[in-house]
Amino acid sequence: MAWRTLEGNTVDGKFPLRQWLGGSDRGAVFLTERMLLGVTGPQKAAIKLVAAGTPGSADQLARWRAAAQLAHPHLIRIFDSGRCRIEGEQLLYVVTEYAEEDLSQILPQRPLTSGEAADMLPPLLDALSFLHAKGYIHAHIRPSNVLAVGDQLKLSSDQLLRTSDGAVEQRRRDVFDAPETAAGVFTPESDMWSVGATLVAALTQGSGLPGDGQQGDPKLPPSMPEPFRGIARECLHLDPKRRSSITEIMARLQPAGRSVPAEAAPRPVSARRSGRARVTIAILVIAVLIGLIAFFSRGKNSPPQAPAASEQPTQPATSAAPPATSQPAPSVTTVAPAAKPKAPSREASPPVASGAVVHQVVPDVPQSARNTITGKIRVVVRVNVDASGKVTAARLTSPGPSQYFARLALNAAQHWEFSPAQVDGQPAVSTWQIRFSFGRRGAEASAERVSH
Repeated sequence: MAWRTLEGNTVDGKFPLRQWLGGSDRGAVFLTERMLLGVTGPQKAAIKLVAAGTPGSADQLARWRAAAQLAHPHLIRIFDSGRCRIEGEQLLYVVTEYAEEDLSQILPQRPLTSGEAADMLPPLLDALSFLHAKGYIHAHIRPSNVLAVGDQLKLSSDQLLRTSDGAVEQRRRDVFDAPETAAGVFTPESDMWSVGATLVAALTQGSGLPGDGQQGDPKLPPSMPEPFRGIARECLHLDPKRRSSITEIMARLQPAGRSVPAEAAPRPVSARRSGRARVTIAILVIAVLIGLIAFFSRGKNSPPQAPAASEQPTQPATSAAPPATSQPAPSVTTVAPAAKPKAPSREASPPVASGAVVHQVVPDVPQSARNTITGKIRVVVRVNVDASGKVTAARLTSPGPSQYFARLALNAAQHWEFSPAQVDGQPAVSTWQIRFSFGRRGAEASAERVSH
């Protein structure tokens, strides 16, 4: 069918075909419009048309309707689907979010930089993790299906398969399809091959992609930067069981694996906070000098005299770091003790009984990930703290809507430190609840001790 000639028609009496955007002999995508209640004027959308005369037409409609129930910030939303007739042809249609651009439009001009690849992977993997957990396989990961909607990266959702579908009809394959898909077999491991091939294409403009008929695992160009070359290599094993998992790829993107996002990396201390620290140090130095002058003055003018019992000095308690507030805080918060020039004694007051935060780590979220947030994403992590103030265990008590941000919060919480809680004057274990809040301006955190 000459799909482009369908411009100007209307689908199902409500979706005008404004502009042909592209397609193949099996289908085409057009710019269309949809009306929303309470919104003035039509909203842009995309509509895909495919021939309805195939044996799998009913299955395709069922898949679209099931996919429309999925909601994830990095998946293209499906608004409507159905059957229609245009110029005597029976067609299926699906209406989705409109994407201004896809990765396949960028690569002919230039490859992605390492920073852009690092920004691309987390949302792509987050969406894929969501699909696998829901029993879906994407089955079509490739540059043309990595889309930009506003400033958000999203995966297409109109060709999803269920893991329960078994073997499906064979279709035209390319280097982004895992070898086993030639037999119509699609699994979560097939998606991981496609992730690796898409990463190679993004960084080499396709020049390093494996060809058909490979006898062994593909050889990748040494010019690919790490850790992306290693990630792609582990995704592109011919044996599906040897391919990297999503969790393993995310681990490679952490600081220990040399890359981004560096969610646990401390933020630089702000100039305001640094200035406050300098003032504190200056006050402590002056206090020490005054104490020394007073001490030597007493030594010259009068013999030492023990103070009365009511005047016996005691060691001041260490001042606890204030709990983190809703304002963005630097990753490291250090307790500054209120010092006096007195020798420590056994009668010193014990630290605050409930303990306090002395070191906090706030995830430093990449801008591309923050741009996907609408409102606030809140994650709560509960940590067990030993008698030395170190975190010994952490678990999510409220993970929020995104596995990506929940993972950032959990990793950060494991690096917090606390002044020990006190029981009868002795250090004791404690439990804390750390609340993380992620927004477009960054992340914030606060902690409170959990009473037993």
